[in-house]
Amino acid sequence: MSTSLRHILSTLGEPLVEVLTAPMGLGVTVEDVVILDPEDAPDAHSGDLVLVIGARGRAAVPAIRAAGRSNAAAVAVKGGKGLVEAATEAGVALLEVRPEARWEQVEALARGVVDAARVGGEAETGELLGDLFSLAQTIATLTGGLVSIEDTASRVLAYSRAGDEVDELRRLSILGREGPERYLAMLREWGVYQRLRAGEGIVRIDERPDLGIRRRIAAGIHAGSQPLGTIWVQEGSTPLTEQAEVALLGASRALAPQLIRHRTLPSPELRLREDLLVSLLDGRLDSESVADDIGADPARPALVVAFALAREGVNAGRQLRRAELVNIISVHTAAYRRSALVSVIGGRVYALLPDLPENGEARVLALAKDIVGAAKRHLDVPVRAALGGVVPRLSESAASRADADRVLETMARGHWPDDVASLADVRAEVLLSEVLAFLGEQPRIRDPRLTELVAHDAEHGGVLVPSLLAYLDAFGDVRRAAGGLNIHPNTLRYRVRRASEVSGIDLDDPAQRLLTQLQLRL
Repeated sequence: MSTSLRHILSTLGEPLVEVLTAPMGLGVTVEDVVILDPEDAPDAHSGDLVLVIGARGRAAVPAIRAAGRSNAAAVAVKGGKGLVEAATEAGVALLEVRPEARWEQVEALARGVVDAARVGGEAETGELLGDLFSLAQTIATLTGGLVSIEDTASRVLAYSRAGDEVDELRRLSILGREGPERYLAMLREWGVYQRLRAGEGIVRIDERPDLGIRRRIAAGIHAGSQPLGTIWVQEGSTPLTEQAEVALLGASRALAPQLIRHRTLPSPELRLREDLLVSLLDGRLDSESVADDIGADPARPALVVAFALAREGVNAGRQLRRAELVNIISVHTAAYRRSALVSVIGGRVYALLPDLPENGEARVLALAKDIVGAAKRHLDVPVRAALGGVVPRLSESAASRADADRVLETMARGHWPDDVASLADVRAEVLLSEVLAFLGEQPRIRDPRLTELVAHDAEHGGVLVPSLLAYLDAFGDVRRAAGGLNIHPNTLRYRVRRASEVSGIDLDDPAQRLLTQLQLRL
């Protein structure tokens, strides 16, 4: 998959680049990022983002014209204010790179966005974790701070969008430069870097107003004992809380698989792992054969939680919200269980929680409520969560997933008032829906008298069937049923009697009453 110039600009933002002109619009496709030295022969291709290094002002005009002839997506230069006319004539977007920004930083970040789009994006099935910039923004939302993600060489891989609270250290690190040496020396002296490399945990760093440095928390990202990078959260206008530290810990765990894939796995292997995960939840794959790949003990209990956006909205908004929901789920589930896995299948997001302890369902229920609460606050859209049953082995995860789907469908029909439910909460409704589904698929076991009643009622006002069903649901309590329909009890008595006459059903027969109640629910 490819990405758009708009996505690259919104990801990199003001600290690095500014768009000066875009004659073909910001929706143009960016396929690759290339570096062009003015001394080299112009060699751009369709869809390229061309970084013109070493040429400022009018010296970059030949490169701009060549990029236009090749249908490149955009050209990035330093000192580009006087080149707008040339870019407009060439029909290519012109980006101005900040004078203090380092080209290698711009190239690395832009290429990271393009590469993420190639292996990521949103599919109908497969694991969707979003790119690093998307997850950085999610962490910023959950912590209330300003986030940057760095590799082990302290190179910035991604960062959240910033407000007015950016301090000097964050500004310089995003631009690809080092912060104040006195401050960095103190971080080394305090053992901050050593603690971040040593293992999991939150490292707190006090503010230094004399250096223009605000308070921070940080967490190392690890694969076992191997450090992969660091997440830094600078305090913004809102003080960092204990909840921010919990979110940061979960984020550091959720990021580890992404950084491992980013460093080691080519696209085919990444797709294979996603297919294995989806196949496990679909029940098409034996878990023991892939236990090592998915990082779980096949002999331990497991549980699947299904999440769905209650209101889907338009396609673009749905994709953005679902990607953000996946990030929120990934952060929270990783904080709870390191071996948690998250996948998108058919528009729903599934969290597989292996290695459950005894009585783990109650903790997962609380976790699901936390996730739904966070999604409500940060996505501004209702989210439902449904817990499947706990299964004794990972190989039975498909059964837990099927339970979660049935619970979610029951919730969507309005049979549960809250946004989170477990199978135990709605078991009766789930079982009834299974019976009704079977009855709906088997016309031969339906009573034809009731089928005729439904057809007759549809042609004569449609009041007999709902009145009869309300009467049966109220166990024959006429006043309660009439109150629910907002009609007089005598009116209800007449309708029930009339329904019995039209159909020939004997409501004094318990078997016929039960069959009537079931079939009318169809």
